[in-house]
Amino acid sequence: MPPLPSAQKARPDLGAEAVQTLQRLIRFNTVNPPGNERPAQEFLAARLSDAGFDCELLGATPERPNLIARLPGEADGPTLCLLSHVDTVLAEPAEWSHDPWSGDLADGHVWGRGALDMKSQAAAEVVAATTLARSGWRPARGQLMVICVVDEERGGGEGAQWLCATHPDKARCDMLINEGGGWLFEFEGRRMYGVGCAEKGVFRFTLITDGVAGHASMPRLGDNALLKMAPLLQRMADHQPRFDLTPEPAALLEAIGERVDGDVAGALERVRGRDPALAVLLEPMLGVSLAPTRIAASEKVNVIPSRAELQVDCRVPPGLEPEQVRARIEEVLGAEGYRLEFTEQVAGNRSPTDGELIGHIRDWVAEHDPGAVCVPSVLPGFTDSRTFRATFPDCTAYGFFPHRHMTLYEAAPLVHSADERIDVRDVEYATRFFYDIAGRVLG
Repeated sequence: MPPLPSAQKARPDLGAEAVQTLQRLIRFNTVNPPGNERPAQEFLAARLSDAGFDCELLGATPERPNLIARLPGEADGPTLCLLSHVDTVLAEPAEWSHDPWSGDLADGHVWGRGALDMKSQAAAEVVAATTLARSGWRPARGQLMVICVVDEERGGGEGAQWLCATHPDKARCDMLINEGGGWLFEFEGRRMYGVGCAEKGVFRFTLITDGVAGHASMPRLGDNALLKMAPLLQRMADHQPRFDLTPEPAALLEAIGERVDGDVAGALERVRGRDPALAVLLEPMLGVSLAPTRIAASEKVNVIPSRAELQVDCRVPPGLEPEQVRARIEEVLGAEGYRLEFTEQVAGNRSPTDGELIGHIRDWVAEHDPGAVCVPSVLPGFTDSRTFRATFPDCTAYGFFPHRHMTLYEAAPLVHSADERIDVRDVEYATRFFYDIAGRVLG
């Protein structure tokens, strides 16, 4: 088979098709719950089937199927999976400049819920894949797989988790590209693309304080458990645990020219002095974070509570064990005056910062944005990559959807927010990336 031409040479109009596909996808209201992703999945499955992919729709419920599409190659080899999800969070139309399900094209952007998270990536991946297949291209080795899942915004119980647990043979892949990276940021004149190599774990816990109930009209006759929460809240406001520097943020700091020399806090402060916005995004990557989010005490306004509960969202870098997490919590809260119960313990996950797939990503960026570099990043939240990494330990998974025109600082505040939108030039740029990366990996 002759060498595959670049996306720019093969299809100069590739971006226009991807933009139109994104507009169509946004017009499917897939707010989760309830999701109701079937119409969107059938729309994508029809496009992939018409291009020559073998498609299946599999789901725990008929209304919420996951789409698996395969394009086999000419010889044995790796499976490259392009992963996305089609469900979205809710939207309040009154808060938007454009209807969140309009898919409007205005001011050089596509507007609507999912424009960034992550129907744009679904559209780019599907258009890149179908364009390759319609051209007659087939992998020289291995296979190209496109998976569009449901239910990511609620944890993946009917999406990636269900698919990998119920049909691991159909979801198995060797390399995977998903959301969670690719946004551009500049640091002292250098252009950098974050590659999502790792995700923090979730170690949520409940703090419990105890007291003695009493009538609220005579406060000193009781022992108010809620008041005992005040110093704990203040400690979390004033302090965070010491940092635990893992390989990914260490590589990022090195890439921006910041020497750590055992002083992570000092390195962060130096970054803050040079670029405060970058420091805000970098800090969560560096260690355990504690965010109190919900509190409950007395069920009646006139009863002094004998028990108060505070829920804390705790995020943990990959590699830390539960006893290390508890030690970091006690650094902030002390060891007495409360009881602690972990309600969730999901370890962080990662893929190597070097290897074949990330090497292809770096090479593509170097060619298409000369002078720019790729740097490893840690996602403070999580994506469906965690499920694939856990189910298929040999799978290397990276978050990467390259934006060249909309920076990280412009795009990140719009995710899950009003007026979510994406620059049409970035839709085109990303679609060309997915087109090219398939040929580079699979031949």
